[in-house]
Amino acid sequence: MKGSISRRDFLILTAKGAGAAVVSYGLMGCATDDDDKQTKNSISFNHGIASGDPLTDAIILWTRITPSSDGEITVSWEIAIDQAFTQLVNTGNTTTSAARDYTIKVDAIGLSASTTYYYRFISNGTTSSIGTTKTLPDGSPDSVKLAVLSCANYPAGFFNVYNLAAQQDDLDAILHLGDYIYEYGRGEYGSDNAETLDRQVLPTTEIFSLSDYRTRYAQYHSDPDLQLLHSKVPFITVWDDHEVADDTWSEGAANHNEDEGSFEDRKLAALQAYFEWLPIRPWSEGNYAEIYRQFSFGDLVDLYMLDTRVLAREKQLDYADYFDGSVLFDEATFNQDLYETERTMLGAEQLQWLNDSVSVNNGRWQLLGQQVLMGAMKLPGAVALNAMSTTDYAELGTLALLAGRIKAGDSTITADEQTYYEANADKLTADALSLLSFPELPYNLDAWDGYATERDKILAIFNDASKNLVVVAGDTHNAWANELSNSDDKVVGVEFATASISSPGLEYYLSISDDAIESTEDGFVSLIEGLKYSNAKDRGFLTLTFTQEKVKSQWHYVDTILSSEYTELTDRRKVATSNVDQPSLTFS
Repeated sequence: MKGSISRRDFLILTAKGAGAAVVSYGLMGCATDDDDKQTKNSISFNHGIASGDPLTDAIILWTRITPSSDGEITVSWEIAIDQAFTQLVNTGNTTTSAARDYTIKVDAIGLSASTTYYYRFISNGTTSSIGTTKTLPDGSPDSVKLAVLSCANYPAGFFNVYNLAAQQDDLDAILHLGDYIYEYGRGEYGSDNAETLDRQVLPTTEIFSLSDYRTRYAQYHSDPDLQLLHSKVPFITVWDDHEVADDTWSEGAANHNEDEGSFEDRKLAALQAYFEWLPIRPWSEGNYAEIYRQFSFGDLVDLYMLDTRVLAREKQLDYADYFDGSVLFDEATFNQDLYETERTMLGAEQLQWLNDSVSVNNGRWQLLGQQVLMGAMKLPGAVALNAMSTTDYAELGTLALLAGRIKAGDSTITADEQTYYEANADKLTADALSLLSFPELPYNLDAWDGYATERDKILAIFNDASKNLVVVAGDTHNAWANELSNSDDKVVGVEFATASISSPGLEYYLSISDDAIESTEDGFVSLIEGLKYSNAKDRGFLTLTFTQEKVKSQWHYVDTILSSEYTELTDRRKVATSNVDQPSLTFS
């Protein structure tokens, strides 16, 4: 089927045991540390420990060992309800080897709901650090608190945002919305300060092979701030594009050229490494490519994690294809392609799964965890195409309107307006007027704005079922809050988007000075219908707190990623609230 991952792909990944987890039912014995095959092989846990994909009765535990020599290594685990490990509830052992890059994944089942557990790994007399994790609640929890993060580019700066998130002591889970790693080589994207910060990527080149992806994950997992957060809170993850390559779609990527080998081989290597290195449970037995799945936090929150990248996404539209070689834009053809009824990001099967799941779930809140902005971000064409800043557009647009009023003989023109126009009329050049005449255009065709018809179908699923919809997004490297409207202009949900962990944002892409940041943010909010909040500069994350009556999003920012010493930017902190059955936003 076009746009899907083939059965052959599944078989290849399954044969390799990509990311397979050992199922542990309870007290299953301990490792034999005196095994002669291991006594001369010293072990270290250089890449930390992690947990993920929590359920009410199960959780994935992960680690990776570094042996002094190759071979099959026995590793055991212990799970307890006390930090001293005197009350063990789950133990066992398994083996790992270079075939799995010495990673270990355990699916510990038979646990109790809404319970904090401690866990550790042991191999050849060496014990890992102790991790803390938590199962999902059942019944009717009073509240659920989640942290939302995305876009961690190792060479761009320190992972202070991970460290700040680890200071939250009441999180139920971390939602990581992708770009967990980046694929670029040294000197490429986000590397301006890498050498100074001693954060040059490994391997040194862009990554293509399984070995390359494994090496890059190993480097990321060596970061102490990432290790800290993984050790404290279970992660629920989805991939975005950079886990494979920039602007990935089902059959290719913007950052993959024909002379770089088979994209299919590259994709399969990337997915295998992802499942090996992250605490994620396969969607179904033997299936290591589909990652859309759901989690229920009692009757309070139903969470759906979507794949908008690898499984079925059609190729992104490109504005360059709609110009005739001059400044004329073929708006009719663009709109025809943009609103093509079968254009998809999710694919028919995933969309049907979402529809079926929503129809039977009764959580007070329905939460979509996915990668790209869902809110409509239409801007004046000149701004959307980066041909004009929001500040310049506001100034020139005002001048153009004033010119029109003067030409029409408007008797309400004031003396000050006339003087202002005469002093600035020379700015209304032919080029400026041409740019001002461009139609409104989606700012980012890689986001849901480039797949508008399917977005309408998703919003209709929740609206028709009268569900309270909250969407979270990453990808843009900046923070946003949207009120989501359907094709009838009815607000049917809210969206909260997180800033990046370290990847540069609009302040970098648009060269926005510090003095112009607030006016730019205000400009976006004033120009985009439905957009209620924007942070165009700072690195950070957001927390979501759900209760029976409301959902609260709080954005947290750090003052720098260019030093491991940082402080939280409390003056840039923002809180948005939406009440149940009232999909609108208020701010404090």
